[in-house]
Amino acid sequence: MENKKDFDLITLGEIMLRLSPPNNGRIQRSDLFEKHAGGAELNVASGVSLLGMRTALISKLPASDLGTYIKNRIRFCSVSDDFIAWDTSANARLGIYYYENGAYPRKPSVVYDRKNSSFNSITMDEIPESVFSSTRMFHTSGITLAVSKQTREIALELIKKFKAAGARISFDVNYRATLWSEEEARSTITHILPYVDIFFVSEESSRRMFGKTGTLHDIHRSFCKEFPNIKIIASTARVVVSPKNHSFTSTIYSAEKDTFYTEPAYKDIDVVDRIGSGDAYCAGVLFGMLKYNDPEKALQYGNATCATKNTIPGDLPIFDYAEITRIIENHHASGPVSEMNR
Repeated sequence: MENKKDFDLITLGEIMLRLSPPNNGRIQRSDLFEKHAGGAELNVASGVSLLGMRTALISKLPASDLGTYIKNRIRFCSVSDDFIAWDTSANARLGIYYYENGAYPRKPSVVYDRKNSSFNSITMDEIPESVFSSTRMFHTSGITLAVSKQTREIALELIKKFKAAGARISFDVNYRATLWSEEEARSTITHILPYVDIFFVSEESSRRMFGKTGTLHDIHRSFCKEFPNIKIIASTARVVVSPKNHSFTSTIYSAEKDTFYTEPAYKDIDVVDRIGSGDAYCAGVLFGMLKYNDPEKALQYGNATCATKNTIPGDLPIFDYAEITRIIENHHASGPVSEMNR
């Protein structure tokens, strides 16, 4: 039984402002943009919090109206902002990205404007020492490692400190080719894998970046043999029929039980906004491990939260434990599902 902590999960990552043309408009023509808050680690912390856990985020924001907007969105998702540092310098800025929804045959597109954002100037002095013993689990991703040399060094230091304090470490490869090369990513991530307990990696990244071969089961076992500290490894499987029609499932391997878990896909998901759905998957898996310590439950909550997030506009999830549990029950129902169960 884990000792009681102030937080169940703490994450580290950049928070960004997303601007999107409404109604499937094009970036190059739209005069209006809808704004959203988002960022991989904020999305994960939000999902776990909305399911009923206590979460916090380590990040840095500009001390401006935009920073206040982001802070308010963090609080809206019941994520603690206790460990947010504020940038009061003249160069303080919030990273921005522009996202254009796709509609068959046009794919979604992204334009980034995140260089020299305030998050890149975060230092260890801005992170209180008390944070390391305050949580059961710490999570970050390859995006944070890739953003800058400064954030990479901070992330590596935090992983070591949280691990030494007894927290489980969760890491999502979440590879972005626009941020760093596969070679640099492989070299950096390989150095942190000896600290990781829960590992999220796609089959494509496993094969291309890490040179793994064989079946997905072979790949999962290979990672856990190479890094015996990895107890849980998860890979998603998304089939994109069109930008508005996806199917989704995943596979989780428990090294301790030497058991693989999967389930039938959520088919014909009515995709409203896929951004953040992979983070919602991580959130569901981490919730399942934090609440139940059960890989099968983790799989079910991960798949359901991912499928549900695809139907929600913006980066951040909006759901709760009762809704996701009901979606899981309906997904596994063998007969007709009552429309009155709502």
